[in-house]
Amino acid sequence: MRRGAAGAGRRAVGAVLERHEIEALVVLAEELHFGRTAERLGVSTSRVSQTVRGLERRVGVRLFDRTSRRVALTPAGRRLAAEVGPAWALIGAAVDRAVREGRGVTGTLRAAFTGAAGGQLLAGAARLARSREPGLRVVLREARPGEVAAWLRDGEAEVCLVEFPAGAPWDGADNRAAGLVDGGADGGADARADVGGIRHVDGHADGRVEGGQVDGGDVGRLDRRPDGRVDGAGVEVGPVLVREARMLAVPAGHPFARRGSVPVGELARVRVLDPPSRRGGTLQEALTLVGAGEGVLPVSAHVRRYHARPDVAYVPLDGAPPVEWGLVWRAGGDSARVRAFVRAARDLLDVS
Repeated sequence: MRRGAAGAGRRAVGAVLERHEIEALVVLAEELHFGRTAERLGVSTSRVSQTVRGLERRVGVRLFDRTSRRVALTPAGRRLAAEVGPAWALIGAAVDRAVREGRGVTGTLRAAFTGAAGGQLLAGAARLARSREPGLRVVLREARPGEVAAWLRDGEAEVCLVEFPAGAPWDGADNRAAGLVDGGADGGADARADVGGIRHVDGHADGRVEGGQVDGGDVGRLDRRPDGRVDGAGVEVGPVLVREARMLAVPAGHPFARRGSVPVGELARVRVLDPPSRRGGTLQEALTLVGAGEGVLPVSAHVRRYHARPDVAYVPLDGAPPVEWGLVWRAGGDSARVRAFVRAARDLLDVS
């Protein structure tokens, strides 16, 4: 009884394919040429032929039809290659990941921002990431607000700091449906971290934010969906890194400039300019239009600090939900480098 079980076990083991057999099957199924297969595998053509013959004997069926002029898969060979190939690719990828993890995170990560404030935040995250992963190089690039989605899609950047979601009370949309939440449910403000002037601030339930300037960055705005994707960009989003109050940029001589704050409802009385992410221009261009009396512009609170101008006044926008900033990356592009950078940004701002 015991001897019979051992024999059955030996037969089962004998049916398992060896690594060199799987590689020969998968590569020859792709190349359909013994010479090119041998070159890719770094062995001789006779070695490939010998391996394929042995494999066919092992499985008991012909896998390739071959003559002096051509090589073709048999129906059985096509099925076997189709089932074994993807599994072998997954095994190879898993081994590669294990090797990379053993060596630490290496290579170059391209991170994008728009504006000095966003650059300050990403610079801090880059320093922390490099201190943890000495083999990681982070290249910071400045993008125009409307370029973020294209940069991610085209590989110009692997991760970007953005403002989300788009949509605002003055757009006439349902803000909750658009994802414009009112901050923390506990109604309290929580300044979690202050690193080099960058502060993470939670909003009140009524949409206001307490705390000082939040140096998040005047980044491109994208529509955030409930499933975590960003509409129109094919990207995934990380956690909210910073929240800050909304303010209204108005001409210095405008009646609003003499107010302590402006309720959101009063924006119906004035011309509200499109943000740079919609106009395709820069924040400085939009502020120049404000200073020239062309209209008013809702902005993030940090703009008052980074873009002080004699022809523009900044007034708190009462009743508006806070602006939220976070990192986004291309769907399926969460590499070890991206994950390390996102962790560094979260830890820099103490975001749970």
